[in-house]
Amino acid sequence: MQQYNDLCLELSTIITHRYSTSFTRGIKTLNKRFHKPIYAVYGYVRLADEIVDSFHDFNKKELLEEFKKNTWEAIDNKISTNPILHAFQLIVNEYKIDRELIVSFLYSMELDLEKKSYDEAFYEKYIYGSAEVVGLMCLRIFCEGNNELYNKLIEPARRLGAAFQKVNFLRDLKADFKELGRVYFPGIDFKTFDNAVKKQIEKDIDADFKAAYPGLMQLPKDVRPGVYTAFIYYRELLSKIEKVPASEVMNTRIRVPDAEKMVLLLRTYTKFGFSMF
Repeated sequence: MQQYNDLCLELSTIITHRYSTSFTRGIKTLNKRFHKPIYAVYGYVRLADEIVDSFHDFNKKELLEEFKKNTWEAIDNKISTNPILHAFQLIVNEYKIDRELIVSFLYSMELDLEKKSYDEAFYEKYIYGSAEVVGLMCLRIFCEGNNELYNKLIEPARRLGAAFQKVNFLRDLKADFKELGRVYFPGIDFKTFDNAVKKQIEKDIDADFKAAYPGLMQLPKDVRPGVYTAFIYYRELLSKIEKVPASEVMNTRIRVPDAEKMVLLLRTYTKFGFSMF
């Protein structure tokens, strides 16, 4: 059984490496004992995201319903023949990840199948389920059973997850609208997206980053560098978006070049010390 467990966790690692080099770099700055658990969480949410965003030639609703059913069976039975679900259930059961977080995540995936535009209420629900709860799953792993610390850091973890997701929305504005027909920001019409609207969104994201930072610095020392790496990467991405006009955001996917990512990673090592890794 241990061989199967290890294989499933390894497959989640491969998925993370293939889909997100930036996230992989951040994970590698965590203490090694956190690598596989975080990879398992990422593999799970990535698979769900692929169902709703990529499987265009198939019945996405049926696939997502099956995925949801199989998720709960895996967690309850503590086994699955789907390697990604098996890896995820291992971590959910070991770290006692709250089921409400998984329910909210799956609800946001359902919204991606149905909603193309959002009012304020659904926007907040979507942000919570698609991003904030993922941060809380990771926080549960990082706290390793320390409920007092977990409860203390819930709000900053949520704000950080929200900031990451909102930056993604800005970065992917063109693809979300033109390929998937979605506009996540409430009350925003893609066709009239201008600099004033863009600046308002950026101000909101900056407030999330500022609210999240003090909590980040209270994380256990052997996970702090990894979360900080993600923090400065997304903050740099927002900075690049802030420097270009709304018209460019609507027509170009802004990114941080690999060379700059390496500079940001070096900032983490410099800030926390090479001995921590």
